[in-house]
Amino acid sequence: MIDDIHDDIDALINELNATGNALARAGDRALRLEALLSEVVARRGSDLLLIAGSAPGIRIDGVIARLDGAALDGLDVEEVVVPSLPPHARKQYEATGIADASLRFPDLGRFRVNLHRERGRAAAAIRVLPARVPKLLELALPPEVTALSSLPRGLVLIGGATGAGKTTTMAALVDEINRRDARHIITVEDPIEYEHRHDRCLIEQVEIGADAPDFPTALRSAVRQAPDVLVIGEMRDHESMRIALSAAETGHLVFSSLHTTDIASTIARICDSFPNERQNTIRQELSLALSAVVTQTLVPRVGGGRVAAIELLMVSYGARQHIRRNALQHLHQEMSLTRKQGSVTMEDSLARLVKAGSITAADAVVRAGHPDELESILR
Repeated sequence: MIDDIHDDIDALINELNATGNALARAGDRALRLEALLSEVVARRGSDLLLIAGSAPGIRIDGVIARLDGAALDGLDVEEVVVPSLPPHARKQYEATGIADASLRFPDLGRFRVNLHRERGRAAAAIRVLPARVPKLLELALPPEVTALSSLPRGLVLIGGATGAGKTTTMAALVDEINRRDARHIITVEDPIEYEHRHDRCLIEQVEIGADAPDFPTALRSAVRQAPDVLVIGEMRDHESMRIALSAAETGHLVFSSLHTTDIASTIARICDSFPNERQNTIRQELSLALSAVVTQTLVPRVGGGRVAAIELLMVSYGARQHIRRNALQHLHQEMSLTRKQGSVTMEDSLARLVKAGSITAADAVVRAGHPDELESILR
């Protein structure tokens, strides 16, 4: 009997020791992640990339640099990242193999992490989130963009490739409204990237996973909360798009982003997300709800860093007709015709940056959809 008790005590001690060692290892891994992110911040990087088969990589001004050290494997990546994830993101990763979340380290700031799997192994992309929301003037965007924050209602779409600064532009527009107007703003994001403070506006920020299970659920709830401005981090499904259209049609100002490359593809992306039999109806609704469409790209800045070039279509009668008829190829010409209403072509924006000495003409030509038009403007 006594021997059995001793055996049980020994087993319990071993279990406690194993648990303690596991917790200590988890703490070491969290410290290791903090050390890696500290290196990213010190080198003014934008992203930390942890991929099996390679040493950790840092994106600096759009270019990947490798850190010194041994190549990681998938288990290394999980051991580094998972202990720092919030509980809802850990459950998401266990269930689906993908998790999005925001992390905070007191001495470093906030980060957005995407933990996923590739070739059966764990990988992670972690983005540095600025400590404060930038002002529109600091982003060197064309002055016409500021006018979007004064729109009374309607849908404003912001397109661009991954990492093109869409979220930053939306956050700066929200900040402009926050400092100027007394309104109620609700943002729905996955995860929250920029934290807004109440200024003249009251701002609620809903994070998918932590505060709501998915975008449609969060958006249906948000429109019942009497917002003046609704900000959707990204529209990923036709249900979210349908709610955004409905909110814009009923008098709300709605901002959202999409992964697209130009004005026409941004509008096409919305329509193509719906079944074929509904697309004509969606074009009609979209033509009425849209107030403006922006797409942007980041260009290497002379002297280091990157600067955004944009194209902006202020949606007027002509653009609405083209959207209804699915004649999106005419929207570039419509931007040229509505410059007085605030539209800006990508070529206009690139030419301004070249003339200001911010970018080179060679970099501008590469990013122009109509190089001949750009060269004409520069001449």
